[in-house]
Amino acid sequence: MKKSKVMAATLLAAGTLLTGCGTATGGKTTATAGDVLGSVVGSATNPNTIGNILGSVLGINKPSTNDLYGTWNYYEPGVAFTSDNALARAGGEVAAGSIREKLSGGYDKFGISSSNTQLQFNKDNTFRGTVAGRSLSGTWTYNESEQKIMLKTFLFTFPIYATRTLKGMSFTTESKRLLTVLQTVGQLTGNSNIAAIGELSKNYEGVRVGFDMRK
Repeated sequence: MKKSKVMAATLLAAGTLLTGCGTATGGKTTATAGDVLGSVVGSATNPNTIGNILGSVLGINKPSTNDLYGTWNYYEPGVAFTSDNALARAGGEVAAGSIREKLSGGYDKFGISSSNTQLQFNKDNTFRGTVAGRSLSGTWTYNESEQKIMLKTFLFTFPIYATRTLKGMSFTTESKRLLTVLQTVGQLTGNSNIAAIGELSKNYEGVRVGFDMRK
């Protein structure tokens, strides 16, 4: 059985477990969590999207400290939803594709690629990384309950959030924070294409953006 079908089956099973949340009034049953989840799954056709929905609903997308160790390589823009409601996050995963598409073109023009954008987390709480070829280094701490990594460099202290994905890990932050960092990188490297990532100047409500990475 294909992986996407296995994930879809698991989601449907989760939806069945959630159907007990419905209530009956005057002989009519209100929409249940299972109904909402079924609708979300029905609108998702990409296996990666289905996998991310699975992580959002079942809460298995929270990495431990040990999960972070090692070198991570960029492969596409990252998008994460911050709602406390699992079903709201699941629905957001379906919409994430359009945001990724808009960011992807800007990242490409800015020069962000898998060969020049990485993060390496070491067990001694130091980190090294590159963004569009510009090197960064410093120390890091991780709050596992909040999924929040604090990166401390000579130039700035920067919070990012880690979310486990089907292919690896998503490292995201508020869009305007990321824009500030990329503007700094652009100035240090003489990159004149900073306007290409103007999409980051938008304040996405309940959304963090950044980098999807894998080892």
